[in-house]
Amino acid sequence: MILLRALLVAVLVSVGPAVALVTSAGSATSVVAPPGDTIVDITGDAANGFEIRHYDGSSIYPPTDSEALAECREYDRRVARVRCRTEVLTWYRDLAATQQALDWAHQAGSA
Repeated sequence: MILLRALLVAVLVSVGPAVALVTSAGSATSVVAPPGDTIVDITGDAANGFEIRHYDGSSIYPPTDSEALAECREYDRRVARVRCRTEVLTWYRDLAATQQALDWAHQAGSA
């Protein structure tokens, strides 16, 4: 569960600066590359697994929703299991929304 929380934090933090910053000094324009851990693409889905690609070329593969939910069943207390399932479902919902936003941004950028 800690891995899922860390991945969610990485997604939420990285999406903000996903577009390269452009600065201009006089007539010269320079492009500043985003941090290497900036998310540039998300492919897949919760059932089959996501791939999260970063600007530096690295990728991470969070567990599928069924794997994550199976981990939730390992908690002893019902409240902990419910909390874990809620976190997993929220995380995958937000990951899919981020994927959709990136797809839209990529389409808008190519127009």
